[in-house]
Amino acid sequence: MTTDPSGETVVLIHGLWMSPLSWEQWIERFAQRGCRVLAPAWPGMEDRDVADLRRDTSAFARVGVTEIADHYERIVRGLDRPPIIMGHSFGGLIAQVLLDRGLGAAGVAIHPAPIKGILGLPPSALRVASVALRNPANRHRAVALTADQFHYAFTNTLDRHESALIYERYAVPGPGRPLFQAGVANFTKHAPTQVDVRNDTRAPLLLLAGGKDHTVPASTTRANHKLYRHSRAVTELKEYPERSHFTVGQEGWEEVADHALAWAAEKAAALAVPR
Repeated sequence: MTTDPSGETVVLIHGLWMSPLSWEQWIERFAQRGCRVLAPAWPGMEDRDVADLRRDTSAFARVGVTEIADHYERIVRGLDRPPIIMGHSFGGLIAQVLLDRGLGAAGVAIHPAPIKGILGLPPSALRVASVALRNPANRHRAVALTADQFHYAFTNTLDRHESALIYERYAVPGPGRPLFQAGVANFTKHAPTQVDVRNDTRAPLLLLAGGKDHTVPASTTRANHKLYRHSRAVTELKEYPERSHFTVGQEGWEEVADHALAWAAEKAAALAVPR
């Protein structure tokens, strides 16, 4: 029997090159299901629209993984009960960090950026990351995708016209630092992207993968799932063969959102997380 998610609090964490506006359809759908939905921006991006974020990046240009995770930890700890935590892309990495810190009733990592321990990124992922990584100075500044780069990274299953409309509505510059931190994580002690994959006490985690994703290919998400194989905590993987990195807005997003919410609500209820 499907667990009724009404009354749950859901915290949505956006990814790099996006703002909370990218969650607009999920926010409405979850609210219609009776959930309290929070979609806070990364630090330095709060209460700003897309045009303003494009115009002035100074407040978030140097933000890194730890600052982002700490920002969301403060938000989650300020709630009256453990929420469901969902993140997309780098937000999916942050969701895993927060669960590892003992937060949340359940977590969903949607096409998550790689945590420490994932080896050998596919060429398409390296092509996307190179937008920032090719210039060391980008470690300390924000980098914007061009419309063509966005089409390759996010909306490769759509035509150029459709992609351009999505780019204009959602795309914002992103700090380069998280990409550099992820890129050198396997050679860095106490890397910001490190998660205790043997943690037996964290909340249940669902990893979602997309078979058409260039930025976080399904093979990367499968490798992420495999890292948890020695943990007794619940960890599941679901792959959607036709989903791009823009899965939260791509046609058919409702199926992804509904599965994520139903799974998380069921797991939280089954474990009787203290409220």
